[in-house]
Amino acid sequence: MGWSRITIVTVAVVCGGTVVCGVGASGTAAADDGSRAKKKVQLLFQSDGERPGELVYLEVVGVATRHEKVVARSPAFAHAVRLTYQRDRMAEPSWGLSYSALGRISMKAKRGTYPLTVSIAGRVVDRGTVDVVASPRPSFEVSDSVEGARPGASVGLSFDDLYPGETGSSFTVHSKAFKAPVPLKHDQHGGYWNIPRMFEALPSVRPDAKDGTYKVVLTGPDGRRIAERRLTVRAARPGDSDYKGRARGPEFFGQHSDLGRSPRHFRVTAGGRMKVMWQDFAPDPGEESRLTATSPAFEEPVRLKRYDSKSVDGSDPIFYGLARVRSGLDSGSYPVTVVSHHGRVKRSNRLVVTAAPGYHSSKPGHDGDKPGHDRDKPGRQSDHAGIPAMAVIGAGAGALAVGAAGVPLVRARRARTGDSR
Repeated sequence: MGWSRITIVTVAVVCGGTVVCGVGASGTAAADDGSRAKKKVQLLFQSDGERPGELVYLEVVGVATRHEKVVARSPAFAHAVRLTYQRDRMAEPSWGLSYSALGRISMKAKRGTYPLTVSIAGRVVDRGTVDVVASPRPSFEVSDSVEGARPGASVGLSFDDLYPGETGSSFTVHSKAFKAPVPLKHDQHGGYWNIPRMFEALPSVRPDAKDGTYKVVLTGPDGRRIAERRLTVRAARPGDSDYKGRARGPEFFGQHSDLGRSPRHFRVTAGGRMKVMWQDFAPDPGEESRLTATSPAFEEPVRLKRYDSKSVDGSDPIFYGLARVRSGLDSGSYPVTVVSHHGRVKRSNRLVVTAAPGYHSSKPGHDGDKPGHDRDKPGRQSDHAGIPAMAVIGAGAGALAVGAAGVPLVRARRARTGDSR
């Protein structure tokens, strides 16, 4: 539902004087003595055909002076609506003062058109109408794509019972497609704020759910069955865009660096922090919130979250996380791995770690490999879609530039850049 400006009335409000009205969206109303500049009073309200019990947003702007009694009345409302002054409203100075409130259509209102009046200090300054439509029967909906929900994907559940005589506010959905019963709640700040008996939830399908059709049952406060729907679950298959997607990464950035083009030669000091980035043209539905990067160099697995900066609009979805590198590591390269698409995609990159100043290893061996070790060879790099025809694989002195056929072309020199903490 969008907000519409239904009625615009130009009103000159003069405290203690004569009110001169003119209908129109522009122009200036002249005062009785022609010497005072007046502001336009405009009534704004939402009107798409209101249902009994529905909330309606009312706003009056352009009031010249503060008033305690700005009231909207209509036979369609459950009661008169007192509008309150909006001190913090961001409006053009020419709009004057603003008042707003939520009105409620009476549950007893019948289908039809009702008059609406707005008064300031007992004087009617605007008139309009409110359209009331018939109440639809209660409905339970389960959102689903045409081809079915993916394991792990979110599914929208909603129950709308804004209907005369309906009561209760505790509703639950049961299905073997979900890990546990799902309670439905009303979100007064959500997209259906104006329907006070709209109850919703957004649960995820079990990641291990098998392909098939599942019952989705809605129950009331007393446990009685109210409605039942069906949910189709189907995992991605070869040929689907989200079967393997188009994964790229993992790539590495400094703790305070912007996510953009990956540094050509990146290294981090043991005990420092860094960012891990992952991109995918078609992330597996539901797995976006479960992506992690693991490495023997990290203190713990790193959860990768969606990067929603407007600076990357139009790019493939980006995910990133902040990693803390273990202290006391020897210099060397360590694998960083991300597994996605329910295990169908696994990609690794090698992270160069430099020992902290003053650190001397007493161990004969360690988790990482010195740059140039056999594990830095291109054959160790994980392969997946999105590898360009020519890429730099590895890091440090062992980095190789290889062509599409895998033939080494040139050996990159070890970077002499500062550590990233």
